[in-house]
Amino acid sequence: MSEEIEDHRLFNQSENEPFSSVLERRIARRSVLRGGLGVAAATMLGGFGLAGCSSDSDGGNDDADDDMAAAMRLAFEAIAGSQQDAVVVPAGYTAQVLIPWGTPINASAPAFSEELNFTPEIQANTVGMHHDGMYHFPLSEETASSDFLLAMNNEYIDQGALWAPQGGATNASSGVRPADEVRTEINAHGVTIVRITKDDNGSWGLADDTSYNRRITTATPIDLAGPVAGSAYAVTAYSPTGMATRGTNNNCANGYTPWGTYLTCEENWPAVFIKDSDREIDDNRIGVSSGRGRYAWETAAGDATEVDGEFARFNATPSGATAADDYRNEPRTYGYNVEIDPYTNTSRPVKRTAMGRFRHEGCWVGKLVEGEPVVFYSGHDARNEYIYKYVSDVMWSAADAVDPAATGVDRLALGDKYLDNGTLYAARFNADGSGEWLALTPEAMTQAGDQTLAAALGLEADDLAGIIINTCDAADLAGATPMDRPEWGAVDPVSGDVYMTLTNNSDRTAEGTDPTYTNDGSNIEEAGVGFASAPVNAANPRTLTTFDDDDEPDGENNRDGHVIRWREPAPGETTFNWDIFVFGALGLDNEPDDYNQSGLTAQNYFSSCDGLWYDDREDGNGILWIQTDTGGTEVTNDQVLAVVPQGLNSGDSASVINAGNQEQLKRFAVGPNGCEVTGIFATPDKTALFINIQHPGNWPASDSDDATAETSGSVRPRASTVVIQKSDGGQIAV
Repeated sequence: MSEEIEDHRLFNQSENEPFSSVLERRIARRSVLRGGLGVAAATMLGGFGLAGCSSDSDGGNDDADDDMAAAMRLAFEAIAGSQQDAVVVPAGYTAQVLIPWGTPINASAPAFSEELNFTPEIQANTVGMHHDGMYHFPLSEETASSDFLLAMNNEYIDQGALWAPQGGATNASSGVRPADEVRTEINAHGVTIVRITKDDNGSWGLADDTSYNRRITTATPIDLAGPVAGSAYAVTAYSPTGMATRGTNNNCANGYTPWGTYLTCEENWPAVFIKDSDREIDDNRIGVSSGRGRYAWETAAGDATEVDGEFARFNATPSGATAADDYRNEPRTYGYNVEIDPYTNTSRPVKRTAMGRFRHEGCWVGKLVEGEPVVFYSGHDARNEYIYKYVSDVMWSAADAVDPAATGVDRLALGDKYLDNGTLYAARFNADGSGEWLALTPEAMTQAGDQTLAAALGLEADDLAGIIINTCDAADLAGATPMDRPEWGAVDPVSGDVYMTLTNNSDRTAEGTDPTYTNDGSNIEEAGVGFASAPVNAANPRTLTTFDDDDEPDGENNRDGHVIRWREPAPGETTFNWDIFVFGALGLDNEPDDYNQSGLTAQNYFSSCDGLWYDDREDGNGILWIQTDTGGTEVTNDQVLAVVPQGLNSGDSASVINAGNQEQLKRFAVGPNGCEVTGIFATPDKTALFINIQHPGNWPASDSDDATAETSGSVRPRASTVVIQKSDGGQIAV
């Protein structure tokens, strides 16, 4: 999520043990794990995680050293931190600005200018605002690295930049918003799909191809599928049958399917809705508030030009006799992974409700094994929320991996096959390095074991749709582990290792203090009871992270975040083993001696890890790319780091990355001032790395497509995709 629209209210009120205390006990028990339990872990994980523990003084082991010798080496010099209005890349690399916000995707919109006044029609036919997650879809195997479809999320809007020529949005903080301004803002959200090509000189551009180029916005008709579709929970005045909704919103990270479709994931969508003060428990748990919406779109309701409640739908307060007469259920049609067929521009997107309803950061497919279920992983990006896994009922068939050049294929029908029927799980992390996936089904038992989840939530015994609507509460009751803001995930397709960023958690208290609850601290077996804060520990030792004017400790929290890694015996299994891959740190003078637990240096200091992508290479090697979202720190602007994880084990260290293997983690690129670096993939031939620069403060330079050109003067800032390539045309990073 962009920190620009973070919602710091705490919605998880369960009393489940937070990951911080699990990890504290985990580290304390490392010596025990060298015994019988360590043998069990070794059987499951081979060279992964704790199986590599040894008594070597450097925390390594001979097997790991041998693996590292065979692992890929990063062949670029780590760059220094940067604080300028430019993208910085290593020597021998170039960076090009591609499709900034406002770029026309067809002939129906004018070229962008500093003075351009956006209308609903212009924004509907240009690239949306604030680029985030994205992925590429080739048109043929032969041209996969030079000619493909780019599907990209447009997460949210900057009203100041959007309405710059008129001095800002009309009635942004009070009063009624003009209908056309609201429509324009709605059209700036969603997803952009465009055809991208590379010319003979290695420069990239947008193809004027109306057979593919299109926008999907918060107004686009979308089908519902899975358990919630057709249920009473989804009935609205727009869709009395509960089978459809309009739009997708606040799409942060993303995913893709093996059959060639794009998954866009709805994250901070609750803030665009409002409700009265006594609405349903799921509205409260997920963050739909009373008052005024983030952009006050609901205030345009009743405008003479309004069509089919296009503005009224953002107010979930009951106003009619039944749900079919108003929009009380409109928020229940949001909070899902949305599947899009990028190859068919007339297809309607589909919200896959079986995969859970919450603030999806993204959705990542697990290791594919013929005859095993297809699995997807997702994190709920909020403090003390959960990590989820969806497991399909249908087993994977490689025959469903559609050729990108195939025509007349109903890819969304394959989505029906794999994504509408399956089991949703939430993760519990145990202190001994093991973990388990807890089923979120009506018949699953609560953590206390005295009633089913359906009964605990007051649902009918077979109400799977009700469980999905109340996903977060079901995870609370099942006993999942609250985490430090789970954001992006990545999967090694060979080993099946799963990585996930835990960006940070500001709700930390000093070491040795007791957890604070949002209730009286008693063990209440109901939805909505839990941690308001949790103590620091050996795994998150953020004991002196902020200071007041007297240079005294002013707060304790996991400010800089970390990356966790786990492995499962097989895709459909419900057990796993885990370890910490790397802890963030900034190397500041006022950090305590034990704060930088991964031994980071000037070549790789980072904070608030966010974006993540696994770049598989030959011979089982790969690069894990890590992106950050701080908006800028004392050390550097937000950045991209590369790490080669093959052969690395934590040994006796607190994390896999430690003082003995720093050469495996390097800073590769730094973004301009004020930005978040997000959205990432490389072309199949690994010669071009695509990243997104979101909410830059004063970039890009208006007269150049050179991303490394520093802006002089002041410009209307535009989020943009950036393509990084080697000057000699070779593979990036190696």
